[in-house]
Amino acid sequence: MGELNRKRGTIAILTGGGDVPGLNPAIRAITLRAIDEGFQVIGLRRGWLGIMELIRDKNADNSNNYMVLTEEIVNKAGRTGGSFLHTSRTRPSHVPKDLVPVHLQSKYTKDVNDLTSEVLKNLDYLGIDYLIPIGGDETLSYAVRMYQEGVKVIAIPKTMDNDVAGTDYCIGFSTCITRTISMVNTLRTTAGSHERILVVEVFGRYAGFTAMLPTLAGVASRCLIPEVKFDIEKVTEVIVHDRNKNPSKYAVLIVSEGASMIGGPEIALPSKENEMHVYERTGSIGDIVSRKIRDLSGKYNNGKSINVIEQSLGYLVRGGDPDAIDSIVPIAFGNLALDLILKGIHGRMVALRNGVYDNVPLDVVTSQRKTVDVKRYYNTERYRPHYKSFEFQPLFFLTGSLT
Repeated sequence: MGELNRKRGTIAILTGGGDVPGLNPAIRAITLRAIDEGFQVIGLRRGWLGIMELIRDKNADNSNNYMVLTEEIVNKAGRTGGSFLHTSRTRPSHVPKDLVPVHLQSKYTKDVNDLTSEVLKNLDYLGIDYLIPIGGDETLSYAVRMYQEGVKVIAIPKTMDNDVAGTDYCIGFSTCITRTISMVNTLRTTAGSHERILVVEVFGRYAGFTAMLPTLAGVASRCLIPEVKFDIEKVTEVIVHDRNKNPSKYAVLIVSEGASMIGGPEIALPSKENEMHVYERTGSIGDIVSRKIRDLSGKYNNGKSINVIEQSLGYLVRGGDPDAIDSIVPIAFGNLALDLILKGIHGRMVALRNGVYDNVPLDVVTSQRKTVDVKRYYNTERYRPHYKSFEFQPLFFLTGSLT
């Protein structure tokens, strides 16, 4: 019997990885439905880190590791951005020695340690019947491990990059695209006033959806994505052409942070991914592309170089309140998770596919990677999206799932 007093059962929720708008609405939806169905709900704080650091002692202060969720708590936070449970990128299967919890340091002394057994004991100590992790492929890949270890898991996909396989949509993506469109349109006035080329860097480590959709919407004429290495000479030629044919004498290029140049360094991807999934960057692809375009622009502009404005949107697109879609989809995903629990089904991830809410096997997260279908949707010569028909396509068009 766990520490908590259970009713119909106990459901635990955690949010892992980067924050996005829509997490709190999802937590609220799960909690309200679960309580209504007779379950007790607890929130595991700071992603997998909270449950890993929990001390199995009734006299220990575990307030930083979990909290019992109530209607009052989730209603207060449900319409806001971020995660009131907080988050981390911790993977308990790969914990560096210096990050092992203090009370476990005598037991785990390797350079890198697997604390999964402690996580399992902690879940049992709390009496968890079902676990609902909300996260991207990193968070959910460890959820797959939990399921393989016997934990009843129902996953909810979340990432502004929208690159979790098995679903057309991940919580946070719509707000990211909405903000990107708005912010690039704001920057256009400066680019136009100074007759410059605007280079905007956006998130997207492995997939280019966050660059493709705003470009498709018309806020940029070209975009560079991680799926295709680009030729900077060719990029400069086409973007200078765009600028010169525009009566306002400016052009916009959107660059995914994971894009890479032919013959150039892989500077935007993590140079080193340590075992706790903390990323170290050695530079910005947006900075390099901007400098290269400025230096090469004269070659395609009658010998006159063109100044470049470079702006990274960064965390501005992931902070703050969710938009309409990221307020509605999390409610649906949360209720879908409860539907599965009430049917006794687990080992699944809720999903949105071809406009229909669905669920898929959880291990799809680790079995394949979701990226832009370059052959169908990206012109590798002109560095822009291409398409022939929207008929029977998903809402966000080129983000269709792979399964």
